[in-house]
Amino acid sequence: MNWLSDNVNQLALLGAAVILILTIYVAGKYIRQMKTEKSTGVLAEENWDGIGEYKNELPAGWAYTFLGTIIWGMWYMIAGYPVDGYSQIGEYNDEVAQHTKMFESKWANADHETLKAMGEGVYLVQCSPCHGIAGDGMDGKAADLTVWGSADGVLETIKKGSKGLGFPMGEMPAGLLSGDAAKKVAEYVAGGMKGEQPAEFATCAGCHGPDGKGMGGMAPDISTYGSPDFVQMVLDHGKKGFIGTMVSFKGRLTPIQEKAVGTYILSLSHGE
Repeated sequence: MNWLSDNVNQLALLGAAVILILTIYVAGKYIRQMKTEKSTGVLAEENWDGIGEYKNELPAGWAYTFLGTIIWGMWYMIAGYPVDGYSQIGEYNDEVAQHTKMFESKWANADHETLKAMGEGVYLVQCSPCHGIAGDGMDGKAADLTVWGSADGVLETIKKGSKGLGFPMGEMPAGLLSGDAAKKVAEYVAGGMKGEQPAEFATCAGCHGPDGKGMGGMAPDISTYGSPDFVQMVLDHGKKGFIGTMVSFKGRLTPIQEKAVGTYILSLSHGE
């Protein structure tokens, strides 16, 4: 790295040079005075084994230099270096951002099989420790992802409720519907909300809206249920599960990776 290519480094080197010059000048001045002058002034009352000190004023040059060094150090620590200086972390973040941009561009139009294969790799690393390699939730320890995208998945949510997504409407309590009413709503939502809307859906419309789109972000958009978009929504928001809280993966995974995970998870329920 060229030290002079960064203006903060230039200022730091200049500051070091100024301090060095001042140190040499002040030291030389007092050494010369020690040879030609004798100490004068009023002695302080305190002494140590007969050795006292004079009540002389603090040398102005030393005081200004000391104050200037403090101001310089505070500026350099708080504003100078963090804002305009070279940073290994900053360089790493820039490289990651460039790589992410290249990755998103390369796989922007990936086909279904490519997304599924990519998603499987991400799933095995990020999701399988809780949901299991097969996605079955390891005997109820986490959500069973093999039913996601199907009517059984909607029924499970109606039965157990949904927590921790962080939407303004709040959490969905368990057991809002049961029996045939729950089955009708589950089949309607899993079917892409097509055809005649069952009257029982009114219970859901109170939060999700008549069209299921979540009323402008107030609640989850369940019209996307059964698609990778719905999985991406859950990944972005995080969720409270049976064994703890699933953190948000927004920023941890790229949008393409999230879409790939969604594609793979939905393939589990479709038997692909």
